[in-house]
Amino acid sequence: MSFRLAITSMASVIAATSLVSGGSALAHGVAVQGREVTVETTEMGDGIYMMSTGIAGNLALLIGDDGAVLIDDQLPDTGAQIESAIVEITGEGAPRFIVNTHYHGDHVGGNAHFSERGSTIAAHHNIRTRLQNDPQTWMSEATLPIMTFGDDLTFHMNGQTVEVSHVPEAHTDGDSIVYFREANILHMGDIMFAGLFPFIDLDGGGSVDGFIAGMERGVALADENTRIIPGHGPLASVADLQASIDMLREAAFRVRTLVEGGADLDAVQAAEPLADFHDDWNWRFITTERMVATLYNDAIAR
Repeated sequence: MSFRLAITSMASVIAATSLVSGGSALAHGVAVQGREVTVETTEMGDGIYMMSTGIAGNLALLIGDDGAVLIDDQLPDTGAQIESAIVEITGEGAPRFIVNTHYHGDHVGGNAHFSERGSTIAAHHNIRTRLQNDPQTWMSEATLPIMTFGDDLTFHMNGQTVEVSHVPEAHTDGDSIVYFREANILHMGDIMFAGLFPFIDLDGGGSVDGFIAGMERGVALADENTRIIPGHGPLASVADLQASIDMLREAAFRVRTLVEGGADLDAVQAAEPLADFHDDWNWRFITTERMVATLYNDAIAR
């Protein structure tokens, strides 16, 4: 199994916490692959909700008279449960539109479930291309986005200007961030792992510099009042996003310095360049050792 695809099949070990602050939370208990999973839905105001399970990517939902827009749709076996959570809020199931922030299975796995119920799936061109070229066992034709875009896509719905912006060579080569302008809420997709070492999919077109640039783009959109929904981890602020930038920039500098000095991967690992980040940023999926390996592989490819 390639590391690039591990995030799909290893979603059950993603230990991203589901922190909700403010608003009201609804919990929907479900069983997924033999384990109990809870869909937590947090009202953020302006018709927008954050939805989390702790085992896959965080979702955003905009509701109103114009229909619902859902940002990402989690795993292939959680579609019914996500739909149930939406019904609890809106009284209706399938959203009118779904936006995929990138192609990984813990963010697009519910595409088929919802498209078969009438949802229109929108995504960057590269997401459809990657799904077509590297199909997974859970995929069907209904998984593929039917609406694709290049640099950006904007929805004008339910009193919100929803700006979907492509960020190149970041987490993958098909990432988008989504800004609900009037509500001042930003969904970063997997260009932010709040308080966690990030997964940077080098084989999927991602890069360390592009990931940093993507986070910086988020900071440029945000202000001190912006609420940020990360791809994984708790609801965040612009200060949290800046902390992620500072960590990754420093971590990359340390590893690149060792590589430029002639160190191979074993030597870089032995030097423990991220030791002081371990306690705060290490987690089950992207351990400190794995983060060092990603930074090393990125550095030798530059």
